[in-house]
Amino acid sequence: MGHWTCPQDKVLANLAGPGIEALVDVRAQPGSRRSPQFGQDELRRWLGEADIDYLHVPELAGRRRKQNADPAINAAWQNQSFHNYADHTLTPEFAAGLARLEELAARQRTVVMCGEPMPWRCHRLLIANALAARGWQVSHLMTDQPPRPHVLGQWGATPAVDDNGLVTYPIGGVPSE
Repeated sequence: MGHWTCPQDKVLANLAGPGIEALVDVRAQPGSRRSPQFGQDELRRWLGEADIDYLHVPELAGRRRKQNADPAINAAWQNQSFHNYADHTLTPEFAAGLARLEELAARQRTVVMCGEPMPWRCHRLLIANALAARGWQVSHLMTDQPPRPHVLGQWGATPAVDDNGLVTYPIGGVPSE
């Protein structure tokens, strides 16, 4: 789910429909000048009032710099920001953040939140691909729309999934040896 400038009441309605019990914030900077209701402290407060747990997981945050990975591993991403994040998904830091998310999601119906409302324009897409590759059922929540089931690779570069569930995006969708 991306909040953008959505009013608090619409966000709560979006979360209530599918019975969300926990929100994982994957923003690099958990605040918003444009929408102060999405500042970390304020967000935690009003989610708590609605009996929704809040957790910031910076290991999954976007806006990643170029990594020291082989450029061919994720070469199908032509957008450098997505390529950088795809490289980040191969790091121990991402694995730790994903494990935290999975641990929470195993106990509570969980949503991942960032600022970008369109999942095909946000790093949440790569998080969704990573979860789907590991067998999780993922849906995208967008304002005034029913939840949209995620299909691995439905947007962006074609993913390749190895036997361990690791997702990469090589040209042609075939994992490198």
